Amino acid sequence: MKIAVIGQGLFGQEVYCHLKKEGHEIVGVFTVPDKNGKADPLGLEAEKDGVPVFKFTRWRARGQALPDVVAKYRALGAELNVLPFCSQFIPMEVIGAPYHGSIIYHPSLLPRHRGASAINWTLIHGDKKGGFTIFWADDGLDTGDLLLQKECEILPDDTVSTLYNRFLFPEGIKGMINWEQPAEAIHNWIRGNDKVPGAWTEACGQKLTFFNSTLNTAGLVPEGEALPIPEAHRPGVVTKEGLILFGNDDRMLLVKNIQLEDGKMIPASKFFGREDNDTLELTEAELVTREAVRKAWKRILPNVLEVEDSTDFFKSGAASVDVVRLVEEMKELCDGLELENEDIYMATTFMDFIQLLVRKLRGDDRKSECIIDYVEKAINKLILQMPHQLFIGGMFVDAEDAKTYGTINPTDGSVICQVSLAQISDVDKAVAAAKDAFENGLWGKISARDRGRLLYRLADLMEQHQEELATIEALDAGATYTLALKTHVGMSIQTFRYFAGWCDKIQGSTIPINQARPNRNLTLTRKEPIGVCGIIIPWNYPLMMLSWKTAACLAAGNTVVIKPAQVTPLTALKFAELTLKAGIPKGVINILPGSGSLIGQRLSDHPDVRKIGFTGSTEVGKHIMKSCALSNVKKVSLELGGKSPLIIFADCDLSKAVQMAMSSVFFNKGENCIAAGRLFIEDSIHDQFLQKVVEEVSKMKIGNPLDRDTNHGPQNHQAHLQKLIEYCQRGVKEGATLVCGGNQVPLPGFFFEPTVFTDVEDHMFIAKEESFGPIMIISRDVDTVLSRANATEFGLASGIFTRDISKALYVSDKLEAGTVFINTYNKTDVAAPFGGFKQSGFGKDLGEAALNEYLRVKTITVEY
Repeated sequence: MKIAVIGQGLFGQEVYCHLKKEGHEIVGVFTVPDKNGKADPLGLEAEKDGVPVFKFTRWRARGQALPDVVAKYRALGAELNVLPFCSQFIPMEVIGAPYHGSIIYHPSLLPRHRGASAINWTLIHGDKKGGFTIFWADDGLDTGDLLLQKECEILPDDTVSTLYNRFLFPEGIKGMINWEQPAEAIHNWIRGNDKVPGAWTEACGQKLTFFNSTLNTAGLVPEGEALPIPEAHRPGVVTKEGLILFGNDDRMLLVKNIQLEDGKMIPASKFFGREDNDTLELTEAELVTREAVRKAWKRILPNVLEVEDSTDFFKSGAASVDVVRLVEEMKELCDGLELENEDIYMATTFMDFIQLLVRKLRGDDRKSECIIDYVEKAINKLILQMPHQLFIGGMFVDAEDAKTYGTINPTDGSVICQVSLAQISDVDKAVAAAKDAFENGLWGKISARDRGRLLYRLADLMEQHQEELATIEALDAGATYTLALKTHVGMSIQTFRYFAGWCDKIQGSTIPINQARPNRNLTLTRKEPIGVCGIIIPWNYPLMMLSWKTAACLAAGNTVVIKPAQVTPLTALKFAELTLKAGIPKGVINILPGSGSLIGQRLSDHPDVRKIGFTGSTEVGKHIMKSCALSNVKKVSLELGGKSPLIIFADCDLSKAVQMAMSSVFFNKGENCIAAGRLFIEDSIHDQFLQKVVEEVSKMKIGNPLDRDTNHGPQNHQAHLQKLIEYCQRGVKEGATLVCGGNQVPLPGFFFEPTVFTDVEDHMFIAKEESFGPIMIISRDVDTVLSRANATEFGLASGIFTRDISKALYVSDKLEAGTVFINTYNKTDVAAPFGGFKQSGFGKDLGEAALNEYLRVKTITVEY
């Protein structure tokens, strides 16, 4: 049937939804005009469905129907009018127009109380029975034929509000939660009523109203006290995380807050009286703060003569705008303390509010507690506490089926600990958590400046834990401790600080366009976050590569699922712990150790992931790019393989060139994406250069990366060590001169000798392919050096040593590489963009340019 809905409010919205669900065609919705810029819920719902919405300020003038209003109504061709709740006077030209007439909802048992204020008169007259009537409209005052009546008992203490909320609203639209639905449908109903009137049910002999529902139940175990709910598929379970409910599909949803019949809002986890009864004893300074807060309450609640400990914020007349004001006053009073509106609803009395405030000021906010099952090791004069589980939705959890693997210490080949091995279902949980955090969580609601403040706090925590992080890098990745402290961890801290500063400086622009005369146009752009991003990082700089990508991703406002390299997961998991301490909202960051072919592939294929950032091999990068295209055309940035040329001319500062060449090859054991893969030495200085290099190599101490005087630790893992041995064997076989090294060091673990080859010709395997290890490849002469240096499909970095600045700039112009170093090497900085050309990838890490990898640009044009 073609129906016109005339009404307003949540009641009207729900009736509209029921009519749509029953298959009727809604040809138009007539509701009240916007109030204070806020649209009526009924109109909003219809607009989402593309149904025509009309907002007439009036239908009649001087007792006569307005012809243009009636004409617009008649043009819709409605066969029936439904008036669920309507405060406007509708003329009979509209009421009687449809073939089937009009039906109206009235909140009383007609004909006893006709006209307005029917609920009030039900109570004023002391009626023992109340209810509602649905009737056919006529030209009288609620005198049409009755279609349906439902009644309820009037309780001695009933008010207009209790009668409406208890019976008239929910029964009128069948508004109680329908438990015979899947979990997602129940969740949608709860969140759809999250403000007013709330989705409620009867349980434990009282009315409970549910707020703040989520389907993000990754890692939740339904263990706790059962909450029987009549007609529910299964009893709910009150856990430390909240109330778990079940749909008829046995899937779970989590309710975080419950409002009791007396109006008090409590954490759902505290329903059975688990509230912590420890009342804090306030210090002298906190007592001063308490009195300052009392004055703030008095300013906000002018009708209260005295703010007592028992004074209730809302019962004293506070409205939603006063909640915002209180949050802002506390921010100003308490040096930027961040409260959420939810905090005010949870602690409505002055005493409860002071207790909550002091706990937050002391850093004892128990909501943010997370149970972490640490692996502990006494090493490097520290007691390391290392998380070893997956990190999903702000919780450390086991992988599906509790699968694990051993992560290996490359110094001696021993197993450090067992780490959870993520499965495809774990990826889906992590992506769901990230999506929920992006779309519904606090992360998208806080200001950009507040987001930056959280990233600054995270950087500070990383600095406080830098010795621990550097020790884990040495233990898990074989990085020398001093290098890990300075670069692996030090640059990670700098990266987060740099991008924290960018958070509130991401902005669009205004653009002059052709005017639509006689009107004018304004065109502007907005830079927006993309959504859920997947970040896949390599094993050579586990924490630093994570930071390079994640800091920019978060600064732009995205959420993220990170897959660390399977062989080096431990600093990523320690980083996850620090994000909790920093107050990063749950679900914003998720970390999944596991196989690249399984976890990386699922991230690349996942329809809810909108961006992949990858650092690794060119072969895998191509595969990721293809998967991103075929799945949902994800945005992708790739930092791939390299074979970076280093050109040393005879007019260079030779001592500096030797020093920088050593660093260009042997830095971080050669496990460095921009390592100089091939050195071109001008013939006249070749022998002298080679002699100095061999001398320097002989001085290098190979050994335990935690020893402060070690400058060459073990290679990252066994398979990589074997690859380096085979690489050198092939170089010798093809005729290159092995000057030194080329063998495994006879020590426990995965140690490889620093190696130097010379007389390497262009056709040789080692001249073309990256070793990713401590192997210096030297070719004589620099004749035709530009064509030789560019004769590769890689283009990540390059270097030049010469005193002739004109030569240096000319060569730098011609080199096909994303970074060119002149008279230095490895000089990366958080402010300088980093990325490759050709098959070394595309997209940038670091610098302002990195932000663009995690943003999308929206163009908005207004005509006025």
